Amino acid sequence: MKTPTASHNRRPYRTQYLGYFQNFSAAVKLKQAMNLDSLLISQDRDLLSVLRPALEKISVNLETCAELKRGSDLLAKRKFDAVIFDCDDMQYGFDLLKTLRHTQSNAKSVAFAVVNGKTTTQDAFESGANFVLQKPLTTLHASRCFNAALNFMVRERRRYFRHPVDIPLSITLSGGQELAATATNLSEGGMAVRLLGKLQKDARAQLRFTLPSVNTSLELKCEVAWTDETGQAGLRFVETPQSSQYQLEKWLTDRLQNEIPVRLQGYASLP
Repeated sequence: MKTPTASHNRRPYRTQYLGYFQNFSAAVKLKQAMNLDSLLISQDRDLLSVLRPALEKISVNLETCAELKRGSDLLAKRKFDAVIFDCDDMQYGFDLLKTLRHTQSNAKSVAFAVVNGKTTTQDAFESGANFVLQKPLTTLHASRCFNAALNFMVRERRRYFRHPVDIPLSITLSGGQELAATATNLSEGGMAVRLLGKLQKDARAQLRFTLPSVNTSLELKCEVAWTDETGQAGLRFVETPQSSQYQLEKWLTDRLQNEIPVRLQGYASLP
């Protein structure tokens, strides 16, 4: 096997794998619920038989989809840490890969392109793939590729991880009005809250709250992403100071590490 080499292409990370690296619900048990989630869009049973054991070994759940429309619907509605496209042996599979970066839910998911002589490596990378695998694919080759991708997959999980909380906070609107609220979940990019007052969508505000357990107080600017008639609202953080962003990411990372399989905890650490 040749020694892996780093990629210096313009995409943040992308790898072709051909046996070596050329470029670099409450009813669900917690352990399973906090595994990473992947989606395979393919009708190839042989490919599935190779990918499933390789992914299960590294604590990645695999959902399969053999219909293009259903695959497109899933990508539009649900979040996956990784998406695997059978580009050449699934009709329009390559075209679906090209749409991934335009979806709201999975624009930053780790994308794997499986090719079989028609789609070139360059075409796959330029169409949004981060990793490329070549048929015929063995379990060993698949496992090595997925292990190389784990860091990016866990990083993506950390980015959108929402931790349930019950945190009192103060919301100061641009006109000076102050509202009391309670945060119900918290992520790197925002929080969901419930309150008695009324927030207007797209309104800007200042937040003040304290992270539980560590007693770290944060003051962040936000905008109202959504609101409803029951007093629920979603707030998106804007102009977050670097020090506050680090404190928030560290707090969330500590909680994520407690909720994912031991196998993945080292990948969740902050750089």
